[in-house]
Order: sequence, then C-alpha cells, then structure tokens
Amino acid sequence: MAGLNDDAQWIIMMGFIVSFSLFFLALVINQSTVVGQSTAEGVIEFPKNDIRDIDGAITGYNGITGPNNSVVFLDLEKISLERKNAIINYTTVISVNHTFTNIHYNNGVTVFNENWSSL
Repeated sequence: MAGLNDDAQWIIMMGFIVSFSLFFLALVINQSTVVGQSTAEGVIEFPKNDIRDIDGAITGYNGITGPNNSVVFLDLEKISLERKNAIINYTTVISVNHTFTNIHYNNGVTVFNENWSSL
C-alpha cells in the first residue's frame, strides 16, 4: 500500500473493517437461529399429553389391589411401549389413610418422574 495515497488506504481499510463486521454478524445470526430451532424442538418433543394419559390411567385404576393390579400394570406397560414407544413403571404403596404412587416415564428423549398421593 506504499504506492497509494492516504485517502485510498483509508477507503481500503474501512472496506476490510466493514466486510469483517458483516461476516461476524452473519455468523452470530446463523448461530442464533440454530439455538432457537433446537429450543423450539425441545418444547415440541415434550410428551405432555402422553404423560397425562398414562397418569390418568394409573390413577384411575389405583384402587385395584390383588391380582388385578398386576394385570393392569402389564397392560399399561405393553400399550405404552407399543403405541408411544415409552417405558413406564409405577409402584403403589397403600398406607393406613393414604395411597402413594411413584410414576416413571421414559421415551428415550424425555424422562419424567412423578410422586402422587391420595386419601
């Protein structure tokens, strides 16, 4: 740049600064769209209705004890695995005045644990 005058050097230097700043802004905007997309997909992938359905089925049959309880458990386990591709597990402990239920849901993406109690 020794052969150019001062004005030309200033114009070339400002051109480099503007081009590098545009490249940097394009890189930042590109990364922000990727982060927004993955966050939105994470919200969409949370199986809220599936968990509600399983929770309703388990709490609806919570009063069944004895051999029918194991049949209901096996049916819920098979249906959730085949239809929702989810592994569920629940345990029910009946106390004197309360019934305590621990529900575990896992579909490979989301793991959900719930502790439920009733009178």
